[in-house]
Amino acid sequence: MNNRAKLVVVMASTCLAALLLIGALLGKNADNSDGPYRQLAVFTEVLSRIKSEYVEEPDMKSITLGAVTGLLESIDPFASYLSAEQYKEYLKKKDVEKGDVGLALSKRFGYVGVVDAVPGSPADKAGLTTGDVIEAIKGVATRDMPLAYAELLLKGEPGTTIELSVMRIRRPEPQKITLTRALPSPPPVVSKMLPEQVGYVEPQTLERGKAAEISRAVTGLLKQGATRLVLDLRHCGTGPAEEGVALADLFLEKGLITYSQGQKSPRKDFNALAPGTVWKLPVSVITNRGTAGGAEVAAAALLDSGRAQVVGEKTYGDASIRRPVTLDDGAAVILSVAKYYSPSGKSIQDSGVTPQHLVQEPEPQVDDEEDESEAARPEAPKPEPRKAPAEDPLLKKAVEVLAK
Repeated sequence: MNNRAKLVVVMASTCLAALLLIGALLGKNADNSDGPYRQLAVFTEVLSRIKSEYVEEPDMKSITLGAVTGLLESIDPFASYLSAEQYKEYLKKKDVEKGDVGLALSKRFGYVGVVDAVPGSPADKAGLTTGDVIEAIKGVATRDMPLAYAELLLKGEPGTTIELSVMRIRRPEPQKITLTRALPSPPPVVSKMLPEQVGYVEPQTLERGKAAEISRAVTGLLKQGATRLVLDLRHCGTGPAEEGVALADLFLEKGLITYSQGQKSPRKDFNALAPGTVWKLPVSVITNRGTAGGAEVAAAALLDSGRAQVVGEKTYGDASIRRPVTLDDGAAVILSVAKYYSPSGKSIQDSGVTPQHLVQEPEPQVDDEEDESEAARPEAPKPEPRKAPAEDPLLKKAVEVLAK
């Protein structure tokens, strides 16, 4: 069965299986015409027609995998289905491998997509950024590859290498790059004084403990005479929601920061506490499509409370509690069991955070000469680090709104 035929069968079965499985998750009411048993009948009938009338005998394993993968991606781009063998390997290695390439990932069009690269990581140095798609890892296509398994493949001993095939924003053709794994090293918080007594803080990541580091940076700027502050959360794509709560608490004296809730997880509120506040003066926040996780929680809280003006692009959308749910055959589904919500009640994972002041970030610059010469090279092109644009319209706007 050729690849095109497989793809047609998988896509058809995905839609039908999605109806079945979503119905099964929502309830077990056999009398409901829209319930899971009705969807099962539809799926069974169409599958029977495919088996009897399709041009080739379908591969049932591929159909099942494609259906489950398609279902998970449609409801949760960070979910994974792991076979029994894959789940055993996942449990064995997930806390053992120390080296990494520094990528935050999600599923995108059936493949593994880049949420963002940790600043200073091997992936960042190679120029990987939000929107890039990893077509293959170690020569294995990521189409229908479980996200958790892809993350596992990227880990390994520090100093070892891994080859990726990447489709980048500016390059439609896949590009092969080799990354060298390294020990994770969270970048430091960047802080500085801008003209007119404007302080600037860029966390870069929100790994555990970063909020305390940001607090020290903000306090230092206050002592230097800063009267206004820009909090730059661009490309801040890693870090738990709890750290985002701690970050928002630095600027809020009271009120709801966020809450988590799920089908089987009761609502849990996270409120600001006055003793944690270190900055009471005007603040603006910059976001882009690489802002995710804890940084989104903080941005949403500061936006909804009216505490800050938010400038830039809509954020990625990734704020949930994910856990593995084991199946009878030893396989597992890793999926969101609860989501974090903005104070106004919007799911951050579903809606992201949309700034009041929308400003598009310039695309990373690439040398034209390198682009032209690449076609003549027989070997794979070298990784291209991101290059900062000559002007920063988002920062300019963030400073501008502080003056109003």
